[in-house]
Amino acid sequence: MASAAPKALTGRQLRQRCDPAALRSTSSEQVEQAPGPALVGQERGLRALRLAVEMRGSDFNLFVLGPPGTGRHTAVHRVLREQVASRELPPDWAYVNNFDAPHRPVALRLPAGMADRLRQEMERVVDDLASDIPALFESDEYQTQRRAIDEEFGERQEQAMAEFAERARKEDVAVVRTPMGYMVAATRDGEALKTEDYNKLPEEEQEKIDEKIPRFQEGLTEVLSNAPKLEREHRARVEALNAEMAERAVSGRITEAEAALGNGEEIQPYLARVREDMIANPELFLQTTAQMNEGLFPEPLGKSHREPAFGRYMVNVVVANTPGPDATAPIETEDLPTLDRLVGRIEHVSHMGSLITDFTLIRPGALHRANGGFLVLDARRVLSEPFAWDALKRSLKKRAITITSLAERMSLMSTTSLEPDPIPLDLRVILVGDRLLYALLVMLDPDFSELFKIQADFEDNVDRDSASLAGLAGLIRSYAAQEGLLPPEDTGVARLLDEATRIAEDSQKLSLRLSQIADILREAEHYARMRGQAEIAAEDVDRAVEERDRRGARIRDRTHEAITRETLMIDTDGEKVGQINGLSVVGLGDHRFGRPSRITARTRMGTGKLIDIEREVELGGPLHSKGVMILAGYLTSTYALDVPFSLHASLVFEQSYGGIDGDSASCAELIALLSALSHLPIRQDLAITGSVNQLGEVQAIGGVNEKIEGFFDICARRGLTGDQGVLIPVANVAHLMLRDRVVEAAEAGRFRIIPIAKVDQAMELLTGTPAGARTPEGDFEADSVNARIEAQLQAFAQARRAFAARSEEPDPGGLA
Repeated sequence: MASAAPKALTGRQLRQRCDPAALRSTSSEQVEQAPGPALVGQERGLRALRLAVEMRGSDFNLFVLGPPGTGRHTAVHRVLREQVASRELPPDWAYVNNFDAPHRPVALRLPAGMADRLRQEMERVVDDLASDIPALFESDEYQTQRRAIDEEFGERQEQAMAEFAERARKEDVAVVRTPMGYMVAATRDGEALKTEDYNKLPEEEQEKIDEKIPRFQEGLTEVLSNAPKLEREHRARVEALNAEMAERAVSGRITEAEAALGNGEEIQPYLARVREDMIANPELFLQTTAQMNEGLFPEPLGKSHREPAFGRYMVNVVVANTPGPDATAPIETEDLPTLDRLVGRIEHVSHMGSLITDFTLIRPGALHRANGGFLVLDARRVLSEPFAWDALKRSLKKRAITITSLAERMSLMSTTSLEPDPIPLDLRVILVGDRLLYALLVMLDPDFSELFKIQADFEDNVDRDSASLAGLAGLIRSYAAQEGLLPPEDTGVARLLDEATRIAEDSQKLSLRLSQIADILREAEHYARMRGQAEIAAEDVDRAVEERDRRGARIRDRTHEAITRETLMIDTDGEKVGQINGLSVVGLGDHRFGRPSRITARTRMGTGKLIDIEREVELGGPLHSKGVMILAGYLTSTYALDVPFSLHASLVFEQSYGGIDGDSASCAELIALLSALSHLPIRQDLAITGSVNQLGEVQAIGGVNEKIEGFFDICARRGLTGDQGVLIPVANVAHLMLRDRVVEAAEAGRFRIIPIAKVDQAMELLTGTPAGARTPEGDFEADSVNARIEAQLQAFAQARRAFAARSEEPDPGGLA
């Protein structure tokens, strides 16, 4: 018994409409006072997000995944702001000079607010000592002690030389100063003995002189060799005096600094080391102050810390947190997560043709600023920056921030560099990305799952029920208030909710792509202001939707024009054998439209080969090819089961010059093929979409709204007759959210949308002939579509058998 013919859908089945009266209005004052409603339908993602930020485990970092525009960033920052209020303010960090190894700066962990105080105090210490130490060295006390030391060592040097000269004089030997230095010479009557006079002396006297001269020369050498020793003693005494005098100024000033800064675990050892270095190097203050005062423009009083020579005593504040009632743990977002901006960098300055650096040129990165709090990063941007992802993982693994420059990693330059102490890392990293990126990281990066153990998966859609409608309505009103937009009327909100359903492509869902809804709201507000209205009405939303559609519709309009002018051949009336109107969707950016396509099929006797011309020329994608193979399976398992499958058929999308993929046209292709086999013409005023399985069941497809509207627009251009329509899978009825122009035409009986569940139902509607079922005898009902098809396939098989028999007969003219 034949099943009842499918009926056209009613207007209520073609589009959901939100009742404005069911939406509880919120006054402007209430909206402005509200902190903002929670995101609708994202309970799963929000629970995971709160778990990640509340846990203290170091490796429970978070990956927030979902489509763009679903409020991921908004939700992350809202939850983080709630959490940081209960967290302790993290410590300050600063880099200071390592006096023993300047290339390895020391990292100081300081209480919150202490880093800036230490920096300012060290600047004041240097400024004060730059004045106090020179003044102390110019004092009468220092000058008196310095002269006493100089005179003492001068007298000791002169006394040693005088005693030697006296001994030599008694033996007629004199100390003579020559260009070559000091020498001894024999004398006679107080005058140095000349060579010619020496030669005239008796041999006995010559021998005495020869004995004395070497002896006194050795003595002179010994006296002169004591001079450097005396000089070293002199210098040591002067340095000790300088240190003693410097210690008076330095110790007192450092003690004041210690009292001002308190007894911190890190501060006291550092100040003690500064004290030792200042006492050991008072000449820095003397030389630098002298240079400052000798210039044409002397430096202003109290700014000595700006001099490069005093950079060794400065404090490079990396992270500074100021305590206060509103102070919270940091929430850092880095929009350009390069290696340098992530882990910090070491800058260089040019000096006499070379690049130099020191600890004051260390610059912090996002990890430093977010330490003790949260760091939010865009996953795709981190992965696209060289070495950034590797540096992030290394920091999280080691729980420390090691500054490494990109040039050093790539060996691009060789110059003076530093090895700063790593700074301990304690923060939660939150990556925001899409689902594909998350899946790739899980599969390809073994470290990812160890470091990012929590995923917050944000939904695309939410069920369209009263709670979701009310929640999304509140979100729309709250957004309008926060952005300073005109408030939407209940009709405007209802129209936006309907558009959210359209975006979701499901009449039972609401899209959570809030950015698209917000864009429509802002554009609608513009049109409301143009009309001089105080609120956004449904007509403003309608115009915003229409204008957005019109802006992206150039290609659609040119396609429709080509069809109307019959450049592209699409029939919307009459009947044709082996020809059907299929439907496809063309997308460009965020604009999509439906386009009808002519599909034709041709059959003849063959060896069971079904040719997909699109696949043969490599224009068909794998999903399209799969659909063609499925319909071949349907044919071989449904008809002429007792004879070989002896069909040669071809299928093609006419006037298609680009790639085709997807199986949504497989039902149309099958019906075209069945029409060619049965020789029954197909109505051209009906189009069809849907995929088919090997059992002949019609399956759901995507883009059903755009496909219906695409064929409707062509029919409307040529004139609606009331017989035109589209056949869709019954499973797609729940996805219908058609535009008003289609709904109005359907309600007026000028256009039809008919759901089908089986291929047989489509054949009956398109050919006007019963599909036919098998009788108890195993044959299809007489004159039915299926009976005609089976008869044709059996005829092909018989013809093939006869042809094969003729080819095997011996040639009568041949030799025995």
